[in-house]
Amino acid sequence: MNSPKVVVEGLCKVFGTSPKQAIDMLAGGATKEEVFARTGQIVGVHNVSFEVKEGEIFVLMGLSGSGKSTLIRLINRLVEPTAGKVLIDGRDVASVPRSELTALRRKDMSMVFQSFALMPQRTVLSNAAFGLEVAGVGRKDRERRAMSVLEQVGLAPFAQKLPAQLSGGMQQRVGLARALAVNPSLMIMDEAFSALDPLKRKEMQNVLLELQREQRRTILFVSHDLEEAMRIGTRIAIMEGGRVVQIGTPQEIITNPADDYVQAFFDGIDTSRYLTAGDLMQTDAVPLMKHSAQIDASAVAATLNGHADYAFVLDSERRIRGFVSRDATGGASTLLNQVECIHRTTPLDDVVSRVVASRAPLPVVEADGSYCGSVNKTNVLKVLTRHRGSHV
Repeated sequence: MNSPKVVVEGLCKVFGTSPKQAIDMLAGGATKEEVFARTGQIVGVHNVSFEVKEGEIFVLMGLSGSGKSTLIRLINRLVEPTAGKVLIDGRDVASVPRSELTALRRKDMSMVFQSFALMPQRTVLSNAAFGLEVAGVGRKDRERRAMSVLEQVGLAPFAQKLPAQLSGGMQQRVGLARALAVNPSLMIMDEAFSALDPLKRKEMQNVLLELQREQRRTILFVSHDLEEAMRIGTRIAIMEGGRVVQIGTPQEIITNPADDYVQAFFDGIDTSRYLTAGDLMQTDAVPLMKHSAQIDASAVAATLNGHADYAFVLDSERRIRGFVSRDATGGASTLLNQVECIHRTTPLDDVVSRVVASRAPLPVVEADGSYCGSVNKTNVLKVLTRHRGSHV
């Protein structure tokens, strides 16, 4: 298991002249509002702890004023913490000297903001290469690198245009390209797509997900939009009043919201739309059998164990070779039937149409093709009923 990319421990930020008094009050159970009323100190973030794994998109979500933007500025130390630690690759960002901090931000962290902050007099290529220029990379190298990133985000044909000649969505792609060009190990995106109209926003989410499939960066993404968080987040942390109230996968948060504040985000949203094969599958519903050149009837019978109708046959790398089932008489058949696999990230609608068309359960596989579970009509129906109950 990879060690976490980012570790946040007991992080606090109080804006004001006597933060200690505020922290003591918070420790005694006072709210952010009570602290402000009594002391005039503003609590930005209080006692936040979480880890971000290598290669995940970790979404920080909350309403305006919940502390999410302060939190990411503590993580890259644009804001100094009052207390607590931020470790990136094991190094405590809160204690590194300022000189090192600049190098860390240039090499390891890139930031994409809501405002595109492009330089109007520079071309798209020159904007995309800006971070590399600041880092002292020679012109030829930085332009080559920037060009390859512009290709990734679909902007290569516009390399010589000025930002004003592009639409808002394209300008945001330039901002994304600029952040990617320095090849950061951590990307911080603060409401990066929220200024875009819904169609452009979805388009940018797709660009990000596509890049993520290929490059597996670690991304901290701030959003106030649950639908966005659920589309792109590997895990979501929901903030309220400077505190983190729940952390989980979209599925965990949908299934088990921590409180009314979290629940309120789902009002009017049909959450079943965000389900994938991985959310619908069961891990132990179908027995498994090792593949061999000659499938033995007694081994099939033992695997089916009297009550199962099907068993999946896996090779030594846990890849599906097919399935065996009972024969017409109810005995074990040694006939290896071919079966189509469903990828773990396949969206709900595709899963439903394929499950309905299949008489047997369907195997669910990881990106590398290894088996991870199965889906059948019954468990798809169960999950759908649960999620759509309040929306039909």
